[in-house]
Amino acid sequence: MSSLAVRKAQPAAGTTPGTAQGPPQRRRIALVPTVTLLIGALYCLLPVAWVVIAATKSGSELFSTFTFLPGSGFTENIRDLNAYRDGVYWKWMGNSALYAGLGALLSTVVSAFSGYALAIYRFRGRETIFNVLLAGVLMPPVILAVPQYLLLAEANLTDSYLSVLLPLILSPYGVYLARIYAAAAVPSDVVEAGRMDGASEWRIFTRVALPMMVPGLVTVFLFQFVAVWNNFLLPYIMLSDDEKFPITLGLYTLLEQGANTPALYTLVITGALLAVVPLIALFLVIQRFWSLDLLSGAVKS
Repeated sequence: MSSLAVRKAQPAAGTTPGTAQGPPQRRRIALVPTVTLLIGALYCLLPVAWVVIAATKSGSELFSTFTFLPGSGFTENIRDLNAYRDGVYWKWMGNSALYAGLGALLSTVVSAFSGYALAIYRFRGRETIFNVLLAGVLMPPVILAVPQYLLLAEANLTDSYLSVLLPLILSPYGVYLARIYAAAAVPSDVVEAGRMDGASEWRIFTRVALPMMVPGLVTVFLFQFVAVWNNFLLPYIMLSDDEKFPITLGLYTLLEQGANTPALYTLVITGALLAVVPLIALFLVIQRFWSLDLLSGAVKS
């Protein structure tokens, strides 16, 4: 009996002990998701690689050399970009930082208040309001841009910084995320305990609920910052003074002028590369605080 057990425990001939013995067809099927992800990553990274390499080429090299062959004109492109119209590019970058930074901050604050109220309080019409917000998430921005322009035109606010900032304060998707996260991260027992201790609703929100919601609000801020930074349609409709343009609209005007002045194409490509750097830096910084907040929340819980 013991010798039979030993013979059963021995690996089959031609195989290596300790290795998976699954059928080859199953292993081939398991490779499909990996290959699909690699193709998707290549599809997303290929344009980024093209921009990085094209930004190193001078105007003469851009259309005469191999696409993925680096050039020697990156520093010259940076100098030309700085000199173009006395550095208007950096004015556009500053405008984008203002729109995205202040707009994302205000939107996060509104989302925090709204999401907490929808998650904690019970009142008539709560689900109706939430469903309307969900409909706003599904609404394409192009449908809202023209009505927003008409409303702000009646208030004489078009072609101003407020015309771009005001429509960005309320983010239906941000309110949705804040509500979902508040419902999961803020226990109702903790809120009731604060009320029994005599704390006001404002104190409960700022001292108890808000620290628990920080990781979710960081996510809302990041999503809204990226959305505002990349926003093109709203500034295109609202603004006519190019001194107030964000970087997206400024590069678009450069691209239009490039049809008559091909030398501007190198400025557009270099400017597009530099415009991505703040987003990468913000993501790395926020990701660090996001991880710390998640870990601290796990320790406290």
